[in-house]
Amino acid sequence: MSVLHHQCIGEGEDLVVVHGLFGSGDNWRGLAKRWSQHYRVWSLDLRNHGRSFHAPGMSYIELADDLHQWMINLGLQKAHWLGHSMGGKAVMELALSHPQCVDHLFIADIAPTAYAHEHDAIIAGLQLLERQGPWSSRQEADQVLSAKVNNVSIRQFLLTNLTRSSEGLVLRLGLQYIIDGYDDIVAAPPALSRQPAFEGPTLVLRGENSDYIQPQHYTLFETHFPQCQWVTLKAGHWLHAEQPDAFAQAVEHALSENAA
Repeated sequence: MSVLHHQCIGEGEDLVVVHGLFGSGDNWRGLAKRWSQHYRVWSLDLRNHGRSFHAPGMSYIELADDLHQWMINLGLQKAHWLGHSMGGKAVMELALSHPQCVDHLFIADIAPTAYAHEHDAIIAGLQLLERQGPWSSRQEADQVLSAKVNNVSIRQFLLTNLTRSSEGLVLRLGLQYIIDGYDDIVAAPPALSRQPAFEGPTLVLRGENSDYIQPQHYTLFETHFPQCQWVTLKAGHWLHAEQPDAFAQAVEHALSENAA
C-alpha cells in the first residue's frame, strides 16, 4: 500500500499540516520548526506532490482516505489538522468523514465550495518544464516557465517542485494525474452532501487580499463547521508565507484556547 511521505519535528500533541496544489510539506518548514517547540508537527506530501507516490485520482474522497490511512499506519488516533487551499478541502473532507480523527481544524484561505478553472497558465508552464527537462539549473527552468507564468513569486513557488536526478533537475509532480483530476480538485468536498457538519473547533484563516473566500461563503462555513471562528490577515492567498508570524500566532492562540 502506498504511504504519504511526511516530515516530523518536535514533541507533544500532534499537529498535521497539509499543503495546497503544487505545494509540498517542504513549504512549511519554517512554521513547522516554530510550532515544534510545543507540538509534534507533521508536514505531509499529498499524492502526486512532493515525495509521495504518484497515482490516478485526485478527488477529496481519495485524498481524505490517504490522510486517514496515513494516521492508521502511524498509529495516530487524533490530531489537530491544518490545510491550505486544496489541502484545506482535503482536511474538511477528513473532518466530515472521520470526525473522531480531528481535534482542532484549521482551514487556510479556501471555502467548502467549487471554484472555476484558474490554473491553466501554471499547468501549461509545468508541462513545458516536464517536456523539455531535465534542467541544468533552476535559472534555466525559470526562463522557460516565465513564458507561461509572469508572476515571479509564483514561479519561485512552482520551481520548488524540481528535484535533482542523475540527468539534472526534473519535475517531481505526478503532473498528468493532477491534470486528469483537476475537475475534482476545484470541486467542493463531497462529504458536504453526506455528513452535515463537523462539530469540533474550527478556525478559518483568510487573506484580506485574496478572493478565495467571499461573503457568500460564510453561510457554508456556519452550516458545515458551526464552531468556526475567523481570522483575517493582511495578505493574499499564500497568507502563511506572506504573514508567517501572524499566521502562526493565530494558530497557536486557537490551540491554547482549545486546551484551556
